[in-house]
Amino acid sequence: MRSLFQLVPATLLVLLFSLPAFAAPAKIVALGDSATAGWLVARKDAYPAELQRQLRAKGYDVIVKNAGISGDTSAGALHRLDLAVDPDTKVALVELGTNDLRLHIPAAKMRANVAEIVRTLQKRHVAVLLIGLGSLDLSGIARAAHVPYAQFKLPPGQYRARDHAHFNAEGYRIVVARILPQVEALIAGIRPRP
Repeated sequence: MRSLFQLVPATLLVLLFSLPAFAAPAKIVALGDSATAGWLVARKDAYPAELQRQLRAKGYDVIVKNAGISGDTSAGALHRLDLAVDPDTKVALVELGTNDLRLHIPAAKMRANVAEIVRTLQKRHVAVLLIGLGSLDLSGIARAAHVPYAQFKLPPGQYRARDHAHFNAEGYRIVVARILPQVEALIAGIRPRP
């Protein structure tokens, strides 16, 4: 009887240590303004939710957090960066600047804020994809920071919401499909594909 009681704890320890480790899903944060938040579309149709759907359909274990706030500026996003981008974030998609220009904030100030957001994320070891919207080109910031760059640009018409400026659900599906290879490359840098 005594040997049975000695075997049970040893057997439990062996079983416990032989179970596969369960890795947490990779966390991706989409930081931005109304184009990220999904102005005039259901939250489930905004680009962060669509990105999560497309990545999961390809077998990636990810959670994509929508940290977009309609009307946000680069200064606002810089101010809320620590709250918006959780400590366990692996990848951040940064789409900002359009509201700065609409509000006549100097382009140099907007670019300095966006560059500071990218630098801060890099210091936290978060992989970054910088995204320009429409005619706003932020590729120079991306080049200087050595991060990938994407441009969210679609023709006017059928891919736009009722305000004719923001994307509709179909437009978001298209721009997400375009950035998907870049996001997959960033994920591959943090963990192998399943």
